Amino acid sequence: MILRAKAPLRISFAGGGTDVPPYPAQEGGLVLNATINKFAWGSLQVRDDDRITIDSADMGMSLSYRVGVELAFDGKLDLVKAGLNRLAGENAQGFNIFLHSDAPPGSGLGSSSALMVALTGLMKDFRNLPLTDYETARLAYTIEREDLGIPGGLQDQYAATFGGFNFIEFSADRVIVNPLRIRQETVNELEHNLLLCFTGTTRRADHIIDDQSARYREHVPLAVEGLRRQKEIAVEMKNALLQGRLDEFGRLLDAAWQAKKDLSSRISNERIDKLYRAALASGAHGGKITGAGGGGYMLFYCQFEKKHKVAEALRALGAAPTDFAFEPHGMQTWRVSEES
Repeated sequence: MILRAKAPLRISFAGGGTDVPPYPAQEGGLVLNATINKFAWGSLQVRDDDRITIDSADMGMSLSYRVGVELAFDGKLDLVKAGLNRLAGENAQGFNIFLHSDAPPGSGLGSSSALMVALTGLMKDFRNLPLTDYETARLAYTIEREDLGIPGGLQDQYAATFGGFNFIEFSADRVIVNPLRIRQETVNELEHNLLLCFTGTTRRADHIIDDQSARYREHVPLAVEGLRRQKEIAVEMKNALLQGRLDEFGRLLDAAWQAKKDLSSRISNERIDKLYRAALASGAHGGKITGAGGGGYMLFYCQFEKKHKVAEALRALGAAPTDFAFEPHGMQTWRVSEES
Protein backbone atom coordinates (compact mmCIF):
# COMPACT_ATOMS: atom_id res chain seq x y z
CA MET A 1 0.00 0.00 0.00
CA ILE A 2 1.17 3.53 -0.82
CA LEU A 3 -0.26 6.70 0.75
CA ARG A 4 0.14 10.11 -0.86
CA ALA A 5 -0.40 13.63 0.48
CA LYS A 6 -0.08 17.18 -0.74
CA ALA A 7 -0.58 20.46 1.12
CA PRO A 8 -0.63 23.86 -0.61
CA LEU A 9 1.73 26.73 0.11
CA ARG A 10 0.24 30.15 0.82
CA ILE A 11 0.65 33.84 0.24
CA SER A 12 -0.20 36.15 3.13
CA PHE A 13 -1.89 39.42 2.18
CA ALA A 14 -2.23 41.17 5.56
CA GLY A 15 -2.17 40.51 9.29
CA GLY A 16 1.09 38.56 9.35
CA GLY A 17 2.68 38.92 12.78
CA THR A 18 -0.62 39.15 14.64
CA ASP A 19 -0.68 35.32 14.65
CA VAL A 20 2.67 35.13 16.49
CA PRO A 21 2.53 34.62 20.28
CA PRO A 22 2.04 36.42 22.58
CA TYR A 23 -0.02 38.80 20.44
CA PRO A 24 -3.04 36.51 19.74
CA ALA A 25 -3.58 35.82 23.46
CA GLN A 26 -3.31 39.46 24.45
CA GLU A 27 -5.03 41.35 21.62
CA GLY A 28 -6.31 38.75 19.16
CA GLY A 29 -4.89 38.22 15.68
CA LEU A 30 -6.41 38.53 12.21
CA VAL A 31 -4.79 37.24 9.01
CA LEU A 32 -5.93 37.27 5.39
CA ASN A 33 -4.23 34.70 3.17
CA ALA A 34 -4.77 32.36 0.23
CA THR A 35 -3.22 29.10 -0.93
CA ILE A 36 -1.53 28.74 -4.31
CA ASN A 37 -0.70 25.94 -6.73
CA LYS A 38 2.66 25.18 -5.18
CA PHE A 39 2.72 22.25 -2.78
CA ALA A 40 4.51 20.19 -0.19
CA TRP A 41 4.34 16.55 -1.27
CA GLY A 42 4.59 13.34 0.72
CA SER A 43 4.49 9.63 0.10
CA LEU A 44 4.39 6.69 2.54
CA GLN A 45 5.03 3.12 1.43
CA VAL A 46 4.45 0.28 3.89
CA ARG A 47 7.38 -2.10 4.43
CA ASP A 48 7.39 -5.74 5.51
CA ASP A 49 9.90 -5.17 8.34
CA ASP A 50 10.33 -2.82 11.33
CA ARG A 51 12.46 -0.17 9.63
CA ILE A 52 11.48 3.44 8.95
CA THR A 53 13.31 5.31 6.20
CA ILE A 54 13.06 9.03 5.45
CA ASP A 55 14.09 10.52 2.11
CA SER A 56 14.08 14.28 1.55
CA ALA A 57 14.43 15.36 -2.06
CA ASP A 58 14.99 18.99 -1.04
CA MET A 59 17.72 18.36 1.51
CA GLY A 60 19.32 15.44 -0.34
CA MET A 61 19.28 13.40 2.88
CA SER A 62 18.17 9.90 3.86
CA LEU A 63 17.75 8.37 7.31
CA SER A 64 16.88 4.87 8.48
CA TYR A 65 16.01 3.59 11.96
CA ARG A 66 13.86 1.07 13.80
CA VAL A 67 10.22 1.60 14.69
CA GLY A 68 9.80 2.88 18.26
CA VAL A 69 13.16 4.66 18.48
CA GLU A 70 12.98 8.28 19.69
CA LEU A 71 14.92 10.45 17.25
CA ALA A 72 17.32 13.11 18.56
CA PHE A 73 17.41 16.53 16.91
CA ASP A 74 20.81 17.08 15.32
CA GLY A 75 20.12 19.43 12.41
CA LYS A 76 19.39 16.58 9.97
CA LEU A 77 15.72 16.47 8.95
CA ASP A 78 14.66 17.61 12.42
CA LEU A 79 11.25 18.77 11.17
CA VAL A 80 10.43 15.25 9.96
CA LYS A 81 11.91 13.67 13.08
CA ALA A 82 9.72 15.82 15.31
CA GLY A 83 6.65 14.76 13.34
CA LEU A 84 7.47 11.06 13.47
CA ASN A 85 8.44 11.17 17.16
CA ARG A 86 4.89 12.25 17.92
CA LEU A 87 2.95 10.48 15.16
CA ALA A 88 4.68 7.21 14.18
CA GLY A 89 3.54 5.31 17.27
CA GLU A 90 4.88 1.91 18.28
CA ASN A 91 3.39 -0.04 15.40
CA ALA A 92 5.76 -2.90 14.54
CA GLN A 93 5.23 -2.25 10.83
CA GLY A 94 7.84 -0.11 9.10
CA PHE A 95 7.43 2.31 6.22
CA ASN A 96 9.30 4.53 3.78
CA ILE A 97 8.64 8.29 3.79
CA PHE A 98 9.49 10.51 0.81
CA LEU A 99 9.04 14.29 1.05
CA HIS A 100 9.43 17.17 -1.38
CA SER A 101 8.38 20.83 -1.55
CA ASP A 102 7.91 23.13 -4.53
CA ALA A 103 9.61 25.95 -2.60
CA PRO A 104 12.56 25.83 -0.18
CA PRO A 105 12.47 26.67 3.54
CA GLY A 106 12.84 30.41 4.00
CA SER A 107 10.80 31.19 0.88
CA GLY A 108 8.10 33.06 2.80
CA LEU A 109 5.41 30.77 1.38
CA GLY A 110 4.93 28.62 4.48
CA SER A 111 6.67 25.62 2.91
CA SER A 112 7.98 24.11 6.17
CA SER A 113 4.54 24.21 7.77
CA ALA A 114 2.90 22.80 4.63
CA LEU A 115 5.41 19.94 4.73
CA MET A 116 4.46 19.23 8.35
CA VAL A 117 0.77 19.30 7.42
CA ALA A 118 1.42 16.82 4.57
CA LEU A 119 3.38 14.55 6.93
CA THR A 120 0.58 14.78 9.52
CA GLY A 121 -1.91 13.82 6.80
CA LEU A 122 0.14 10.77 5.85
CA MET A 123 0.43 9.56 9.43
CA LYS A 124 -3.24 10.29 10.08
CA ASP A 125 -4.21 7.93 7.26
CA PHE A 126 -1.55 5.34 8.09
CA ARG A 127 -2.65 5.08 11.72
CA ASN A 128 -6.36 5.81 11.11
CA LEU A 129 -6.28 8.79 13.46
CA PRO A 130 -9.71 10.50 13.75
CA LEU A 131 -8.45 14.09 13.30
CA THR A 132 -10.59 16.99 12.10
CA ASP A 133 -9.04 19.72 9.95
CA TYR A 134 -8.75 21.96 13.01
CA GLU A 135 -7.03 19.17 14.97
CA THR A 136 -4.70 18.42 12.06
CA ALA A 137 -3.62 22.06 11.79
CA ARG A 138 -3.20 22.42 15.56
CA LEU A 139 -1.16 19.22 15.77
CA ALA A 140 1.12 20.38 12.94
CA TYR A 141 1.55 23.70 14.76
CA THR A 142 2.34 21.97 18.06
CA ILE A 143 4.99 19.75 16.49
CA GLU A 144 6.72 22.56 14.63
CA ARG A 145 6.47 25.39 17.16
CA GLU A 146 6.44 23.57 20.51
CA ASP A 147 8.10 20.16 20.08
CA LEU A 148 10.81 21.47 17.77
CA GLY A 149 10.84 25.03 19.10
CA ILE A 150 10.81 26.86 15.75
CA PRO A 151 9.53 30.43 16.33
CA GLY A 152 6.60 31.52 14.22
CA GLY A 153 2.88 32.05 13.97
CA LEU A 154 -0.19 29.88 13.47
CA GLN A 155 -1.45 30.93 10.04
CA ASP A 156 0.68 28.62 7.88
CA GLN A 157 -0.58 25.32 9.31
CA TYR A 158 -4.24 26.37 9.07
CA ALA A 159 -3.83 27.74 5.53
CA ALA A 160 -2.20 24.50 4.33
CA THR A 161 -4.85 22.35 5.99
CA PHE A 162 -7.96 24.28 4.91
CA GLY A 163 -6.87 25.82 1.59
CA GLY A 164 -8.51 28.61 -0.40
CA PHE A 165 -9.00 32.26 0.57
CA ASN A 166 -9.34 32.54 4.35
CA PHE A 167 -9.81 35.25 6.95
CA ILE A 168 -8.43 33.64 10.11
CA GLU A 169 -9.01 34.79 13.68
CA PHE A 170 -6.59 33.91 16.48
CA SER A 171 -7.21 34.23 20.22
CA ALA A 172 -5.77 32.77 23.42
CA ASP A 173 -7.63 29.47 23.20
CA ARG A 174 -8.99 29.04 19.70
CA VAL A 175 -8.58 29.63 15.98
CA ILE A 176 -11.51 30.35 13.65
CA VAL A 177 -11.02 29.86 9.90
CA ASN A 178 -13.52 31.89 7.88
CA PRO A 179 -13.53 30.76 4.22
CA LEU A 180 -14.18 33.66 1.84
CA ARG A 181 -16.56 33.33 -1.10
CA ILE A 182 -14.57 35.39 -3.59
CA ARG A 183 -16.27 35.74 -6.99
CA GLN A 184 -14.49 33.76 -9.68
CA GLU A 185 -14.08 36.85 -11.85
CA THR A 186 -12.26 38.51 -8.94
CA VAL A 187 -9.99 35.49 -8.54
CA ASN A 188 -9.27 35.51 -12.28
CA GLU A 189 -8.43 39.21 -12.23
CA LEU A 190 -6.19 38.76 -9.20
CA GLU A 191 -4.25 36.02 -11.00
CA HIS A 192 -4.08 38.32 -14.03
CA ASN A 193 -2.65 41.24 -12.07
CA LEU A 194 -0.59 39.74 -9.24
CA LEU A 195 3.11 39.10 -9.74
CA LEU A 196 5.00 36.69 -7.48
CA CYS A 197 8.75 37.19 -7.52
CA PHE A 198 11.62 35.35 -5.84
CA THR A 199 14.14 37.81 -4.46
CA GLY A 200 17.03 35.44 -5.08
CA THR A 201 17.70 34.67 -1.41
CA THR A 202 15.98 32.68 1.32
CA ARG A 203 16.19 33.60 4.98
CA ARG A 204 15.94 32.20 8.48
CA ALA A 205 12.85 33.75 10.02
CA ASP A 206 13.58 32.92 13.66
CA HIS A 207 15.75 35.96 14.44
CA ILE A 208 13.23 38.27 12.74
CA ILE A 209 10.31 36.76 14.65
CA ASP A 210 12.23 36.82 17.94
CA ASP A 211 13.00 40.51 17.42
CA GLN A 212 9.40 41.28 16.51
CA SER A 213 8.05 39.44 19.57
CA ALA A 214 10.58 41.09 21.87
CA ARG A 215 9.62 44.55 20.62
CA TYR A 216 5.95 43.80 21.29
CA ARG A 217 6.66 42.46 24.79
CA GLU A 218 8.70 45.60 25.50
CA HIS A 219 5.78 47.75 24.29
CA VAL A 220 7.83 49.51 21.62
CA PRO A 221 5.19 51.93 20.25
CA LEU A 222 6.11 51.48 16.57
CA ALA A 223 5.85 47.69 16.81
CA VAL A 224 2.61 47.72 18.80
CA GLU A 225 0.92 50.15 16.42
CA GLY A 226 2.29 48.23 13.43
CA LEU A 227 0.56 45.04 14.60
CA ARG A 228 -2.69 46.85 15.29
CA ARG A 229 -2.56 48.47 11.88
CA GLN A 230 -1.98 45.03 10.31
CA LYS A 231 -5.30 43.87 11.76
CA GLU A 232 -7.12 46.93 10.45
CA ILE A 233 -5.66 46.43 6.97
CA ALA A 234 -6.63 42.74 7.00
CA VAL A 235 -10.27 43.73 7.55
CA GLU A 236 -10.13 46.46 4.88
CA MET A 237 -8.48 44.12 2.41
CA LYS A 238 -11.00 41.35 3.06
CA ASN A 239 -13.84 43.76 2.30
CA ALA A 240 -12.08 44.99 -0.86
CA LEU A 241 -11.72 41.39 -2.11
CA LEU A 242 -15.32 40.46 -1.34
CA GLN A 243 -16.55 43.55 -3.19
CA GLY A 244 -14.12 43.22 -6.11
CA ARG A 245 -12.35 46.53 -5.46
CA LEU A 246 -8.96 45.34 -6.65
CA ASP A 247 -7.21 48.67 -7.19
CA GLU A 248 -7.90 49.37 -3.53
CA PHE A 249 -6.61 45.89 -2.72
CA GLY A 250 -3.34 46.80 -4.47
CA ARG A 251 -2.95 50.00 -2.51
CA LEU A 252 -3.68 48.14 0.72
CA LEU A 253 -0.82 45.75 -0.07
CA ASP A 254 1.49 48.76 0.12
CA ALA A 255 -0.11 49.85 3.40
CA ALA A 256 0.37 46.34 4.82
CA TRP A 257 4.04 46.42 3.79
CA GLN A 258 4.66 49.77 5.44
CA ALA A 259 3.00 48.57 8.67
CA LYS A 260 4.92 45.29 8.54
CA LYS A 261 8.27 47.07 8.37
CA ASP A 262 7.41 48.79 11.66
CA LEU A 263 7.43 45.43 13.46
CA SER A 264 11.21 44.94 13.16
CA SER A 265 14.11 46.65 11.41
CA ARG A 266 15.18 43.19 10.16
CA ILE A 267 12.09 42.60 7.99
CA SER A 268 13.43 44.58 5.04
CA ASN A 269 16.93 45.22 3.76
CA GLU A 270 18.69 47.17 1.02
CA ARG A 271 17.96 44.57 -1.68
CA ILE A 272 14.28 44.22 -0.81
CA ASP A 273 13.87 48.01 -0.70
CA LYS A 274 15.57 48.32 -4.09
CA LEU A 275 13.28 45.69 -5.65
CA TYR A 276 10.23 47.37 -4.16
CA ARG A 277 11.17 50.81 -5.49
CA ALA A 278 11.83 49.36 -8.95
CA ALA A 279 8.43 47.61 -9.00
CA LEU A 280 6.54 50.77 -8.02
CA ALA A 281 8.49 52.88 -10.51
CA SER A 282 7.48 50.42 -13.25
CA GLY A 283 3.78 50.59 -12.46
CA ALA A 284 3.00 48.35 -9.47
CA HIS A 285 0.32 49.70 -7.13
CA GLY A 286 1.78 47.99 -4.09
CA GLY A 287 3.36 44.84 -2.79
CA LYS A 288 4.96 43.12 0.18
CA ILE A 289 7.14 40.27 1.36
CA THR A 290 5.04 37.10 1.61
CA GLY A 291 6.54 35.82 4.86
CA ALA A 292 8.44 37.02 7.91
CA GLY A 293 10.87 39.08 5.84
CA GLY A 294 14.56 39.26 5.04
CA GLY A 295 14.22 37.39 1.73
CA GLY A 296 12.10 34.79 -0.04
CA TYR A 297 9.21 35.83 -2.29
CA MET A 298 7.62 39.24 -2.85
CA LEU A 299 4.10 39.81 -4.16
CA PHE A 300 3.11 42.83 -6.28
CA TYR A 301 -0.22 44.06 -7.61
CA CYS A 302 -0.06 45.67 -11.07
CA GLN A 303 -2.46 46.57 -13.84
CA PHE A 304 -2.04 43.66 -16.26
CA GLU A 305 -0.90 46.00 -19.04
CA LYS A 306 2.05 47.04 -16.87
CA LYS A 307 2.80 43.66 -15.34
CA HIS A 308 5.40 42.76 -17.96
CA LYS A 309 7.24 46.03 -17.32
CA VAL A 310 7.35 45.34 -13.58
CA ALA A 311 8.64 41.83 -14.28
CA GLU A 312 11.37 43.19 -16.59
CA ALA A 313 12.51 45.69 -13.95
CA LEU A 314 12.73 42.94 -11.33
CA ARG A 315 14.62 40.59 -13.65
CA ALA A 316 17.12 43.35 -14.36
CA LEU A 317 17.92 43.37 -10.64
CA GLY A 318 18.43 39.60 -10.52
CA ALA A 319 15.03 38.61 -9.15
CA ALA A 320 12.88 35.88 -10.69
CA PRO A 321 9.15 36.47 -11.40
CA THR A 322 7.14 33.26 -11.41
CA ASP A 323 3.66 32.24 -12.52
CA PHE A 324 1.11 30.93 -10.04
CA ALA A 325 -2.60 30.34 -9.63
CA PHE A 326 -4.79 30.14 -6.55
CA GLU A 327 -5.49 26.71 -5.11
CA PRO A 328 -8.98 26.20 -3.62
CA HIS A 329 -8.23 22.91 -1.82
CA GLY A 330 -6.35 22.30 1.39
CA MET A 331 -4.32 19.24 2.37
CA GLN A 332 -5.37 16.10 0.47
CA THR A 333 -4.47 12.45 0.94
CA TRP A 334 -5.14 9.40 -1.20
CA ARG A 335 -4.11 5.77 -1.64
CA VAL A 336 -2.67 3.95 -4.63
CA SER A 337 -1.77 0.34 -5.21
CA GLU A 338 1.88 -0.53 -5.66
CA GLU A 339 1.08 -1.93 -9.09
CA SER A 340 -0.13 1.49 -10.31
